[in-house]
Amino acid sequence: MTEAVVVEAPGRHRLAPHVPCAPGPGEAQVAVHAVGICGSDREVWQGTRPEGYVRYPLTPGHEWSGTVRQVGAGVPEALVGRKVVGEGFRNCQVCDRCHAGETTLCTAGYEETGFTRPGAMAPTLTLPARLLHVLPDDADLTAAALLEPAACVAAAALKAGARPGERVAVVGTGTLGMLAVQFLAAGSPAELLVVGVHRGREELSRRFGATGFRTAGEPLPGDLDVVIEAAGSASAARTAAGLLRRGGRLVLTGIPAPGADGLDPTDLVVRQLEVHTVFGAPPDAWAHAVRTFAAGLLDPLPLVTHQLPLADFARAVDLVGSRDPGVGKVLLRP
Repeated sequence: MTEAVVVEAPGRHRLAPHVPCAPGPGEAQVAVHAVGICGSDREVWQGTRPEGYVRYPLTPGHEWSGTVRQVGAGVPEALVGRKVVGEGFRNCQVCDRCHAGETTLCTAGYEETGFTRPGAMAPTLTLPARLLHVLPDDADLTAAALLEPAACVAAAALKAGARPGERVAVVGTGTLGMLAVQFLAAGSPAELLVVGVHRGREELSRRFGATGFRTAGEPLPGDLDVVIEAAGSASAARTAAGLLRRGGRLVLTGIPAPGADGLDPTDLVVRQLEVHTVFGAPPDAWAHAVRTFAAGLLDPLPLVTHQLPLADFARAVDLVGSRDPGVGKVLLRP
């Protein structure tokens, strides 16, 4: 009998029998290859995710890759057998924000795979086929399990609008930060600086295209064109803003604790900084991430340090929160 992870309530989970859900009209059933764990999943486990953004009991898992097993009525049969990843936001498709392509701002309310709808910590996942993005036949599905965070970073890169020859930086050396380095490197910057809390990721940063690496305690420039913040702390946001020239562009992807003291609005106005934020990824960012991955310009696999069975869910969550520099991306394999 196959099993799925079910988080009954914060701090309490079990392995439950998994019965695949047959795809209805417009849906596809995917055999899950791998599913990633991130800080948001840890919030689900701890009970710290904001109200309205989780619904218990829940099968988590919003970062995943797999192969289409079945399709419902109205879905092309040609999808069966294809390798895929999929968007998480279950947008309404009819509001003005959805029509504008801003599906993460859907006015119908928040619904997302792995948080309010069953996720991928199970042998199969059934979801609307319109959310799928097809991968090349030779795609590495283990690496592809990181395309959800990559899509979020792609959204940041698109908002940053870095042009060839500009001087850019990334603050943060976790999964999002290392993916951001790769996206910015693909745009041929004149300089690509990475700022981290320690030097443990310097070698990997340079491998991905960084031209410089500094810790937050070292002297930092203040004249860069573009900075992507991917650390998720108020101090990181302030550091990122301080790296910019007047009129520079800042994109925040991390989510600090509620109530954190962040950016100084006077500084933003006086220096005329352009500030963007990212929460999730709309379809154009997903398409950008998949294209970049398919072209070989994005290599998430070196970020994976642990692959565990679903039965090790609790251990995997602990690893993600351990702050151990030897822990990178943790995947579960149904």
